[in-house]
Order: sequence, then structure tokens, then C-alpha cells
Amino acid sequence: MHVWLSQTMTWLYTQTQSLPPRVESHVVCDTTANLDQFPFGNITSTDHDSRAWRMLKARAWPIARRRNAYMLRRKIRQVDAAILHSHFGDRGWRNIADARRTRIRHVVSFYGYDVGRLPASDPAWLARYADLFDTADLFLCEGPHFGRCLQAIGCPEHKIRIHHLGIDTARLPFRPRRWQPGDTLHVLIAGAFTEKKGIPYAIDALSRIKDRVALQLTIVGDASAQQRHLHEKATIMAALQRGGLLDKTKLLGMQPHATLTALAAQNHVFVSPSVTASDGDTEGGAPVSIIEMAASGMPVVSTRHCDIPEVLQDGVSGLLADERDVDGLEQQLVWLLDNPDAWEPMVTSARRHIEANFCASTQAQQLAHHYDALATGRH
Repeated sequence: MHVWLSQTMTWLYTQTQSLPPRVESHVVCDTTANLDQFPFGNITSTDHDSRAWRMLKARAWPIARRRNAYMLRRKIRQVDAAILHSHFGDRGWRNIADARRTRIRHVVSFYGYDVGRLPASDPAWLARYADLFDTADLFLCEGPHFGRCLQAIGCPEHKIRIHHLGIDTARLPFRPRRWQPGDTLHVLIAGAFTEKKGIPYAIDALSRIKDRVALQLTIVGDASAQQRHLHEKATIMAALQRGGLLDKTKLLGMQPHATLTALAAQNHVFVSPSVTASDGDTEGGAPVSIIEMAASGMPVVSTRHCDIPEVLQDGVSGLLADERDVDGLEQQLVWLLDNPDAWEPMVTSARRHIEANFCASTQAQQLAHHYDALATGRH
């Protein structure tokens, strides 16, 4: 993979940590980050090389890419690996030659930008993916909607498997949120400041109910140094200003996963209205934050985006609006205010569904089954 491990990818750490003991995992990456939060014993990274090599890598990326490929092939041979699992489609394409030269079975997971934004920004990716679809053995995606998206760009249906991203439900206490008219409504928004998160639409909807209920908004997240993310941050701040919510909002920036979990217990409602971004970027499946918040006992207001309806059934285990539909988001928030007694049955349904279909240990066993089948030639 590219980086082990950004704060927004806790789900991948959970996936590797939950695999059964018979699966020995080794990480090969370009760089490392947040190792205090995501410690892992078997990591090979060019970060561990000399200062001179890091300077060369910064100036001559093609040379660095060849070196990274060499390191990957060396690791495959050192540990006698049976499976190469590439995370994100562009990484999978870059690993085609490595899989061929080491004669290893190749699994590729797609997650969102790799299907939407990359081909939209550069049509050459369609030809690159054609090679990947022809050579790799198995492609994993989070839900049926995203599976259809993979087929639409040329992936053979028989090579696609649905693999939900699991959460550690055993470590996530279920505490149904309760709220009564007259109380302050505490609302949580969490996510990187990217267009696909739809945060300005959530703010616009919340601004419409601020005169109906005492409101306290907490936003966890921030922008990277990329210009499009800084632009989104400016859009978010403008929405808070326009909606009169600045004095009702705590902006906490990026936070470790443990802090987010603690904050969740202090809030009543989670709002996460994902959208298809103007550059084609999508969630791919469903944000893991939605799965975690719903499983914790918090009502979730979201959108009919990608495979979010695979997690939340509208009106049963969550509340959904169409993408970019501020009126629809407002209506769902008002429904929560008008029906506080309906919160507990809704979140109980969500918890049961997530325990049955998004439990990390169950999903890790399923991933190990895919590995077994490939390693023994049964796929």
C-alpha cells in the first residue's frame, strides 16, 4: 500500500489485526505514519532507508518506484508469501509486474477514488485497469453498488467479491442515545475535509433547525495540504458563517480514533451526508464512521450514496436523504426531534444488522477464506 497508516484508515488496521493466526501479514509501503496509533511488527518501508536515499527518492521518483518494486519482490521471496494483497486499484496496477515476476496470487481491493476520480481525471486508467482485471485473481469491494461500478469499468463479474469492512463490535459499547424536547441536541460530524463527505450540506440542514432546538455541533476533521481540500475547508467555514453556527460549533481538527469514539458517547446524532464529488470521487462503499456510530447506539442521518444503504435501511436502522438534498436532510433531522421515542428501536436494529454483517472478526475470517481459496487453487 501507499502509507501505513493514515488516521482515516483505522478499518485497515482492524482488518489486519483481526485475521486468524494462520494468516501471517507483512506490510510493504512507501512511507509510514501514526505508528504510535497503528503499531505493526512486520513493516517494510523506504522510510527506513538512509537520508541519501530519501533525498534521491524526492528528486527521482521513477528510480524510487523501481526500488520500491524491488523491495516488494524481495519481501515476497523472503517470507515465501502466498498472496499479494494490493490496497487501492492504482496500487494494484503498479503491482502487476511484481505479481508476475514472483508468480504470486494477486488480490486487489478498490475503495472509491480509484474507480471514480482516477478514470475521470485520466482516461489512461481504463487501459491500465484492463491489464489489471486481466491479470489479478480477485477483486474485493465493499458492497453491491460498488461491485457494479467495478463491472462498469471492465472488471469481470466472476472475479468480484463483496467484502464488508468490519468494526470491532466487542470493543464498542452499545448505548442507545436518549434525548428529550427542551434538551440541547449534540450533533457530531466526522471526516476528512473532502467534497465527497458532503459536510457543507449537513451544516446547511442543521442551520435550518437551530431556532427550533438548542444545538451544539462538534466537527472532527481537517483538510490536507492539497488545494482542493483547502477549498473544501473554506466552503465548510463559509457554511458555518452563513448558517449562524460558528458560536455553536467545536472544530477539533483530526483526532485519533480513540478520541473520536469517546466523543461519540457525548453526542446524540451523527450526520454524514456523503456525495459523489465533482471529480468523480466517492466513498466506494460506506464510511466506516457510519458503521461505528450506528453500532454505538447513535441515530445516523446520511445519504443514499454508494453502499450506505447496505449499512442503513432508511427508516428502520437509519435515516437517508438523496445526495446534496438539504431539504431531505432537514426533514430527517426534524423527524428525530419529533420522534425521540423511536430512537431506541432504530439504533437497536442498526446494532443487530452491523453485528451480523460488519463484525471485524467475521469479516477477517471471510478474508482469510478468500486467501485460502486462492492459495489452494479453489478460486
